[in-house]
Amino acid sequence: MVQDGRGIDRLLRPRSVAVVGASSEPFSLGANVMANFETFGYTGNLHPVSRRFETINGIPCRKSISELPDGIDLAALVVPAAAVRQAIEECAAKGIGSAVIFASGFAELGEEGLAEQAEIARIARAAGMAVLGPNCLGFTNFVSSVPVTFERIQPMALNGPAVAVVAQSGAMTGNIREALRSRGLPIAYAISTGNEAVLAAEDILSELVDDEAVGSFAVFVEQIRNPSAFLAFAHMAWDRGKPVVLMHPGRSQRSREAAQSHTGAMAGDHAVMETFVRAAGVTLVSSFDELFDTTLLRHRYPHARINGLGIVTNSGAVRGFCLDFCEDIGLELPLLQQETSEALADVLPDFAAIDNPLDITAMGMSKPSLFGDSCAAMLEDKGIDALLVAAMGGAPRQVMAKWESLKPVMSDAGKPVAIAFMGDELPMPQEFLEDIRATGVPFFRSPERAMRAFANIARLEYHAGLPAPAQLPGGTTRTVAEHQGKALLRERGIAVPDGELARDLASAKAIAARIGYPVALKVQAAHIAHKSDLGGVKLNLTDEAALERAWQDIETSLENHAAGEAIDGMLVEKMAPAFDLELVVSARRDPSWGVVLIFGLGGVLTELLRDIRMVPAGVPRAVIESKLLSLKAAHLLQGYRGSPRLDIDAVVDLLERLAQLMLDDCSIAEIEINPLAVYPEGGGVRILDVLMTRRD
Repeated sequence: MVQDGRGIDRLLRPRSVAVVGASSEPFSLGANVMANFETFGYTGNLHPVSRRFETINGIPCRKSISELPDGIDLAALVVPAAAVRQAIEECAAKGIGSAVIFASGFAELGEEGLAEQAEIARIARAAGMAVLGPNCLGFTNFVSSVPVTFERIQPMALNGPAVAVVAQSGAMTGNIREALRSRGLPIAYAISTGNEAVLAAEDILSELVDDEAVGSFAVFVEQIRNPSAFLAFAHMAWDRGKPVVLMHPGRSQRSREAAQSHTGAMAGDHAVMETFVRAAGVTLVSSFDELFDTTLLRHRYPHARINGLGIVTNSGAVRGFCLDFCEDIGLELPLLQQETSEALADVLPDFAAIDNPLDITAMGMSKPSLFGDSCAAMLEDKGIDALLVAAMGGAPRQVMAKWESLKPVMSDAGKPVAIAFMGDELPMPQEFLEDIRATGVPFFRSPERAMRAFANIARLEYHAGLPAPAQLPGGTTRTVAEHQGKALLRERGIAVPDGELARDLASAKAIAARIGYPVALKVQAAHIAHKSDLGGVKLNLTDEAALERAWQDIETSLENHAAGEAIDGMLVEKMAPAFDLELVVSARRDPSWGVVLIFGLGGVLTELLRDIRMVPAGVPRAVIESKLLSLKAAHLLQGYRGSPRLDIDAVVDLLERLAQLMLDDCSIAEIEINPLAVYPEGGGVRILDVLMTRRD
């Protein structure tokens, strides 16, 4: 990646531009690029390069890059893939600071294209050139009126901080830009990064985070190539109060394969990515509607933290729907405080049921002032962090009457607000649309979309500074025998069952006599990860005779299933008392993102319920506990139908210690404890089995 921010500045804010492959042929890419500069009234020095045309738009053309003056800031390369390498070499020779490569036909086509892309990147990096693309739509800087794109586009007037749109896909860049523009959001930059041969999305984002013209970010990427850089950007954006809304496809295998063919991306573990970016304060969304809607709300209310939503409607049916829908998406609808109920009772008819969601009844049609009065009372409620009006707009006169009642309340609200007038594509009065856009009150035609956007903001659970991913040692990954893994855990103060490795039957009997029966006997070898499959585990051995029979049975089983394979010995271990619940717990090192903790119900419930949670290592203890208690079956930990409350503190303590061990020792690739026995409060936990892998 380009480290010199000056190179990216010359790319995005050029004072001089060369358009290589410029044209005046109608509808050609070269003509479109030149037309955009004319439409935007670009005030810098523009240098068209063309072998076919003498002048374009009244500007004399150069025949080649070599004829250009030295030190131009940016070259827009409107040339075929086969001509790109030579063009980059010539740009480097002329000291051109940056380039945009529109052409496709590189890494997205396979090994040959990837090799050509790598060579172009090598030339650019050696020259210190900041390069966008290849296979990109280019970019538009609406702040400085710089339209370096072959898509015909119109300028946009800005008044205050605007949205920066950054996407790897060119089509998505245009899609997001126009969708946000249609919602009345100003756009500061719209940038397509394409194959990211030199500059990746995180390089562009890091450059823009301190731009005063940028107030928020809408990001669409199929791979984050440098997670550390992206997380550093996200933390900076959080500190500066600039929300980041991210859409990142790739949850399915086929989606990951599509990303490779589309942008040459090699997608990583989507769930791990999601865990880390959420911890950095990024709002992650899973659909285009959510991207547009959530960006609208986050840009309008950048500091909003939402725990409870208030809803005002004029339909009992809508009220019932909202109750169901909010439960489905996990959005809290708090009960109204007594003062709020009393204030509402003063303005609503006696037959209105005062609750949240609030149905003001059909009286809102004959008395539109009920909308504003009800919203004013709801906004005073300390338990309500945001307010949505979800109602039928009606005829144009009714729409305007409702809006006139709502306008003074919602335009000056100290909390996030939104209006959803239903009716699908039923036209709204132009006067209303212009006025509500001028006030900045977010407007929707679907309450579902508004509620999902509010729910996405509500999922901003925490923001945590996390350690950077450690540089992993080279070599292969190997499994560590259970007794060695438990010894390491014991050294770090993590309680493991009393036990010891026995090399022969005599030492096994001595160990059992020391720790006391009943004991477990388990074969030990790094290459035997699943001991039970080979008959290598015997439990609840109550005396010496049982221990001797178990030893012999395991030896016989190994002769039948693993003859000739060396073992370390057998682990003799004190049997754990009967326990109330088992969990599966692991700490895994993702090579790109860092260490992540994964935990959920153990045993068959792990696969049956798919109920697991993930947090990055290094988050505060309270976050770990909150995630643990967010498990669908968390009530089993807290005491269910008379069962005792379990030792939640001990589970959290274990997770903290595992995380710290992984952060301290970067040779450990993964530690899995399955099962972890959990006892009643004060009884602690017991590690029954552990599987550890290391990098040599």
